[in-house]
Amino acid sequence: MSQLQPNIESVVPWWKGAVLYHIYPRSFQDTNNDGIGDLQGITQRLEYLRDLGIDGIWISPIFKSPMKDFGYDVSDHKDVDPIFGTIKDFDALIEKAHGFGIRVLIDKVLSHTSDEHPWFAESRKNRTNPKADWYVWADPKSDGTPPNNWLSIFGGSAWEWEPRRGQYYLHNFLSSQPDLNFHNADMLDELLGAMEFWLQRGVDGFRLDTINFLVHDQKLRDNPARALDEHLDVGVFANNPYAYQYHVYDKSRPENIAVLNRIRALMDRYPGSITVGEIGDDDSVSRACEYVQGQDRLHIAYTFNLLHDKFGADFIRTTVEELESQIKEGWPCWSFGNHDTPRALTRLAPHLKEGSPEQDQFAKLLMAILFSLRGTVIVYQGEELGLPEANVPFEKFQDPYGITFYPEYKGRDGCRTPIPWNQNQSNSGFSKEGSPWLPITQEHTRRAVDTQEDDSISVLGTYQRFLKWRKNHPALQHGDITLIDAPKDILAFVRGCEEEKMLIVFNTSEKDASFSLSNFPTMTPLEGTGFNTEIVDGYVKLPPFGAFFAKL
Repeated sequence: MSQLQPNIESVVPWWKGAVLYHIYPRSFQDTNNDGIGDLQGITQRLEYLRDLGIDGIWISPIFKSPMKDFGYDVSDHKDVDPIFGTIKDFDALIEKAHGFGIRVLIDKVLSHTSDEHPWFAESRKNRTNPKADWYVWADPKSDGTPPNNWLSIFGGSAWEWEPRRGQYYLHNFLSSQPDLNFHNADMLDELLGAMEFWLQRGVDGFRLDTINFLVHDQKLRDNPARALDEHLDVGVFANNPYAYQYHVYDKSRPENIAVLNRIRALMDRYPGSITVGEIGDDDSVSRACEYVQGQDRLHIAYTFNLLHDKFGADFIRTTVEELESQIKEGWPCWSFGNHDTPRALTRLAPHLKEGSPEQDQFAKLLMAILFSLRGTVIVYQGEELGLPEANVPFEKFQDPYGITFYPEYKGRDGCRTPIPWNQNQSNSGFSKEGSPWLPITQEHTRRAVDTQEDDSISVLGTYQRFLKWRKNHPALQHGDITLIDAPKDILAFVRGCEEEKMLIVFNTSEKDASFSLSNFPTMTPLEGTGFNTEIVDGYVKLPPFGAFFAKL
């Protein structure tokens, strides 16, 4: 199978400073007109991704699944679901991507499976079968209620009754997603074997879903309550009862580290392959830093700190400082959006007028900040088009999370709608016939790829230009970062490595701003970024949502 080999002469691994493009396959490109994107669609659009300038792609789950959580409920870890295509289609995608120098990462869901997985079908039969202990089972309390107070992120108890065994099973998410028992060595061996199956097919790594949810407390102790005024920034919205606990026993257990060691040992047998962990925790920064320490854990991990609804120079500076103070020899990973959060353009600047120049400029600012931070960065599909959150009517909801908590929470459908490729084609070029699984809004159609690709100052054109420019600046790829004190609304820092040193300044406000260059007398402004500024009397003048780059 096709596999990109690491450059053994390179001091810096390929993934340090890489730009990964997150593909939600159901919504990328439909080639068989069933309204759902597929693997052939991704392959068909690889030229677009090559021209965009990304280094690798992360594809959300394409494995066999009943799709109750749209692929994050796996029923066969070693096969492609027919709605996405075949193993042959996957191999063709790998081959073409590698021909373009694009790395391919796939989503692996390790913490749980679908309740239709053969492992669970056997485990639930009785308490004596060979896989009886492959999932988390527990007896009820004396009054028949669940064994403890653990809650599901998707609402209600994290325990579901199974009459065949006369026990409860654990599910941190949907009741159709039973949690695997990572205290069982045989199960873990089988799971690692499923990962190696895809490594042998040439994948360059895995994005590991909910990686801190693997191991549970064997004593099944109750989680402590959280005070009402503390229900903020815990990875779920405040009206979700999941926010009412400190999750110290149902996730982020110390025993997780031993599992990460096993995973890394497997990855090390395939040089150049990497792991990207998703961390959702009460203290996600500390957890992410813990998980990337040394050479026997994850390569990189990202948190939800920049995926909340906060924005501004102070917030970003504080977030970066918090991580940099703890990460030691580990490597950061940043993202402003993904398939689980409202689109960044709407989430972070909901007051900006739809389709306005200010909104487009804010999209460009988010791009420039993301691509300038120290770390590997992840772009969610459609961000390069400046797509806002789609307004999906309730009757068209697909997300079970949103259906459960509506209207307090509208779920994740608004960030998962199909990519608009062609403004004047049926279904905006996503699907030639039929109806897409989620509607494509007029606001998105106006931002279709073909309306932007020949416009150098469009959001897409700016992405292409900036990424091409970025590849010529090693300081932005693997340099260190030094944050600089700056006036309100100004985010400033220096990126530096042996090859070069660079001053970077952002105006995160809607008003003109200025930044003194008195401490940088030898700086030289850099051109080609797509951002325009001027220097007057020793100050760089930044327009609203402006950016400045200079060589030191």
